[in-house]
Amino acid sequence: MVNPRHVCIGQLRCGGTGRLALFALALALTLAGCSKPAEKVEEVRPVRAIKMAAADTQAVAQFPGEVRARYESRLGFRVGGKIVSRKVEVGSMVKRGQVLMQLDPQDLQLAQTQSSAALSAAESNLELAKAELARYKDLREKNFVSQAVLDAKETAYRSARASRDQAAAALRTQRNQTGYGNLVADVDGVVTGIDAETGQVVAAGTPVVRLAQLGEKEIVISIPEDQVDALRKVQDVTVRTWANPKQAIPGKLRELSPVADAATRTYTAKISIPNAPADVRLGMTAYVTFNSAAQGPMLRVPLSALVQNQGGSAVWVVENGAVRLAPVQLAGASGNDMLIGSGLTPGQIVVTAGVHLLKPGQKVTLLDAEPVAQDNSGTPK
Repeated sequence: MVNPRHVCIGQLRCGGTGRLALFALALALTLAGCSKPAEKVEEVRPVRAIKMAAADTQAVAQFPGEVRARYESRLGFRVGGKIVSRKVEVGSMVKRGQVLMQLDPQDLQLAQTQSSAALSAAESNLELAKAELARYKDLREKNFVSQAVLDAKETAYRSARASRDQAAAALRTQRNQTGYGNLVADVDGVVTGIDAETGQVVAAGTPVVRLAQLGEKEIVISIPEDQVDALRKVQDVTVRTWANPKQAIPGKLRELSPVADAATRTYTAKISIPNAPADVRLGMTAYVTFNSAAQGPMLRVPLSALVQNQGGSAVWVVENGAVRLAPVQLAGASGNDMLIGSGLTPGQIVVTAGVHLLKPGQKVTLLDAEPVAQDNSGTPK
């Protein structure tokens, strides 16, 4: 038999253990509810920076471009027709008067034959009118016809003569038209493009061949609108080709478009290189460098330090361990750096790396803040 006393003691012990567990759980929840939330630690971002220091420098702007002939013509037939022959290829060297393309001459020859027949008929009418005028003059002297009849014959003769002259001019014009069926080079040069092929029907004046004259070459570049006025005054212009970058070729700004390109919003400039070496060929990639001395010592920052702010340029300036956005006015370029016209003063610390991860008032720690060493030419040491 089970002792009732033992059962009661076991139940009391079990019940006490459960109550202790519940009490401990309640106490833990109470302490958790009373504890304070963990404070959010403000992020301090490490950045690289430089200290602004003014120095004599040289404004340098470089733009890529393409070597082209100064004079390039887009040739086309002066009459319409079907192309039946092409005599040249892209890159062909041609002489003045050389045939480049030909049209189907059948219709042109038929028109010339028609004009020749019209001239023959006009000459026959002229001979008849001349003979009648001579005969009526003789009759008038004998008083067999009136003066009015003679005047009519003189008028008919003059009309026949004018018709003959008109037909002769038409024949000469048609002969020219027949000759226009051959497209010939008007100067010595090189074929730079073919815009039509054999079998194609073209209208009069449609460009079919591009011909570049041999001689002076130039570099065509695109200039941003904010640098047009500054570069217009630069006299020191140097051209280097990608094929031979060690060779510096003197250049000169020959032409600057007054209207921006509708697609790129840049201004087309043409840099003349009259004494270009023979190895500078049409179509090569070239780089045009504008060198201009800056007006006195200037500040400069790397391109990586610039950010766009409300349509302008700005930099992050470090003050009291935090950053603020400072708008700046650019005064040009010097190598891979930009010259600062206004907005910064010597001694200020400017962030050069990580600028796109910052926000106003952001706490930062500097990895470096040393001034940029520069020589008199503006080249970093």
